[in-house]
Formats: sequence, C-alpha cells, structure tokens
Amino acid sequence: MLEKLRGIKERYELLSERMNDPSATADKDAWRAMAKEHASLEEIVTAFEEYQAASASLEECRAMLGEHLEAEMKELVHAEIASLEQKQTALEERLHLLLLPKDPNDERDVILEIRAGTGGDEASLFGADLLRMYLRYAERNSYRVEYISSSMTERGGVKEVVLSIGGKRGAYSRLKYESGVHRVQRVPETESQGRIHTSAATVAVLPEVDDIQVEIKEGDLRIDTYRSSGAGGQHVNKTESAIRITHLPTGIVVSCQDEKSQLKNKEQAMRVLKSRLYEYYRTKQDAERAGARKSQVGSGDRSERIRTYNFPQGRVTDHRIGMTLYKLEAFLDGDMDELIDALILAERSAKLSGEAG
Repeated sequence: MLEKLRGIKERYELLSERMNDPSATADKDAWRAMAKEHASLEEIVTAFEEYQAASASLEECRAMLGEHLEAEMKELVHAEIASLEQKQTALEERLHLLLLPKDPNDERDVILEIRAGTGGDEASLFGADLLRMYLRYAERNSYRVEYISSSMTERGGVKEVVLSIGGKRGAYSRLKYESGVHRVQRVPETESQGRIHTSAATVAVLPEVDDIQVEIKEGDLRIDTYRSSGAGGQHVNKTESAIRITHLPTGIVVSCQDEKSQLKNKEQAMRVLKSRLYEYYRTKQDAERAGARKSQVGSGDRSERIRTYNFPQGRVTDHRIGMTLYKLEAFLDGDMDELIDALILAERSAKLSGEAG
C-alpha cells in the first residue's frame, strides 16, 4: 500500500508542477483534465502526508525511550506513543478506504425524480417536503438545479417532479443514496382525531449521461404529442407542445410538458430517457454479475424502504445503516451531510470487507 501511495503523491506533485506552468493554460481541455485528476488525488495525498507525519513522530518518540529519562517524562512519552499509534491506525484505515475503486459515475450530474406514493394527499405533500429538502441541500452545496418536468396538486403537493442537479463535481456521489422509498409518520392537517398517518414517496437518482454512453436508435422510439393542459393522447397538431416518448424495447416512458416549445420538451424528455436507460442497462448488468447480492447500504431499488421521517418524535432514521438523527427539522432544511457521510463510509467499509474476504 505504501508504495502505491508514494506513486500517487509523486503524480500529484507532478500535476501541481505542470498546472503552475504558464504554458499549461494554452490547451484548456488538457488543463481541465489535469485539474480534475489533481482534485481527485488531493484527499488521498493529504491523508498520506498526515500518516507520514504521524509515523515520523512515532519513530522519534520510540527512540526517546532508549535514552535515560525521568519517570515522569517516560510516562509522557508512553502516552504520546499510544496516542500516535491510535492516530496511525485510524489513518491506515482511512487510506485503505480512499484507495478503493470509485463509482465511475460519482463525478456526474444527476437526474432526481420524486413521486408521491401511498397515502393520497398526505403523500403528495410529503413529496413537496422532499423537493424542498433537496432544493435546500443543492443550495447549501452550490449545485445548479433545473426543473425538467413537474406535476403538482392544487394544495401544492408533488405528484411527480424531475430535476437535473449538478454543475459542480460529485453531485451523484452524494445524492445516489437517496434512491428508494421515503416514509413519513405524522398527523395530517386534516386529521381531527390527532392520529398519526403513514405515507410514502419514492425517489430515484440517476447519473446524467451523454450520447456517447447511451445509443438510442430512432426506430426504437414512439413519440406522441398532446396538449399540456389535457390528460394526454395522440392528437397531432401544431398547438400541442407536450411530449411523451416510449422506448419500445424496454417499455420505458418519459413525458415532459413544462416548456412551451415542443422541441424543448423533446430535448428534456430525451435527457431523462438516456439516464433511465443507462440505469436500466447498468442495473441489469450488475444483477447478471452479482446475482441478488446487496451491499450494506442497499440495492438502490426504488421499492426498498430506505428512510423514515417521524414528525412526532422529531427524528429521521435510515434503515440501511440503522442510523437515527433527532434533528428532523434541520434535515428537511437540507442539513443532510452527517447522514450522507455515514452512508458513504458504510458503503466503503462494506467494499473493504468484501475485498478482505
């Protein structure tokens, strides 16, 4: 491991040197590629430098024990050695985790979809709470948000919303853990008896992909147009701007009606279709490779209940890692990093255990 880390550090220093060369900016694409690689290595190099510093200090302290020391000083050195050994072990574990292969999609933007599940109006209102939570999280992290399509209820609830979130490195690496069924337990405003109701909304998070990764044949598509204000249909005339695209081989259907232009709606629908197809084929391939095996943080299947938001107790519980936070209000205001960090750590630890096994 140490040899590999030294090689990574050498590469990082070489990239730093090249990026600081004034001539490097002449080729902007090459400079961006270097900057991206440099940024991806920074966390590993920082941790390795901390490890090297702790190891050097530990060596010095052990050497001091060979000298003639007073009892009090000897006790202090032993305490320092114990502290440094603990730090060194923790850094070793961290470096093992950082060296694990990363998800190739981690740097991508995401397509995030929210749909009301069981629970009627209460489910759609909870969907609106989730929408606000992700918008606030995006704002806190300086992500760009773009509405691709939306269908709301008269009370401001969410029937279905599709967003593009990104514009900054690593959106998928943070938000991919949100895929699944989100359950809420609370007393609805319309409940006169004060009874707690349970309802749910589903969230899907897909990496946004480009044309190179997903090939879509024109003959595999059925494209229907309909009036945005209507219930749909296959009437074709110039006033109908809403688009529904069906991918015939998989049966995946995408609709978009938010834009006034039929062309713009088609472009937005194709963005979502590409991401859904990419996820469809990736999931199918993963299933063929790994069977039904699931990682510690779950399969990401939308049918899997991943989290419960309990309003009476002010808590949010993630069922994949058994973590409960008693800060529901802050969490719904986009303060999600503590839980997301724990999910990332759980996934990395599961991968590490798998490699060790």
